[in-house]
Amino acid sequence: MGLNSTDVAYNFGQFGSTFLKGDGAYLLLTAATAKYYICAVQMLTDVQFEKLESLDGGVGIGMGNTAFVGTDVLALDVMWNTTADVDTTTESGDDSDVIVNADVFPKGITIYGMWDNVELHAGSAIVYVAPRPDYRNRA
Repeated sequence: MGLNSTDVAYNFGQFGSTFLKGDGAYLLLTAATAKYYICAVQMLTDVQFEKLESLDGGVGIGMGNTAFVGTDVLALDVMWNTTADVDTTTESGDDSDVIVNADVFPKGITIYGMWDNVELHAGSAIVYVAPRPDYRNRA
């Protein structure tokens, strides 16, 4: 039976994945033309990250006021910037990187989020990607 919908039903992993193994393995999607972001990381072994950076540092994607670490309660703007003059997120050097390589994520765990840079310190993982909400506006 078909779907009666004008929307596309997306499944986990439909847009692709990358296998990362060992110290220094990475997936970097920070270029201004990058049309995808990292939406999930599945640990195949115990994993330590060298980097796990929020998409565009959370700027312009509804995460700019999000407290990633700490006890502060901050307002969370959940809307993408969709005005005609500002409809593409910008790349900046202020990516949030709160994971340190001493943190161990156990085998079998899958974490979900919005990242543009993942680098392993140890272990192996499958990194899943999805299109950025503003992908049509990227060159």
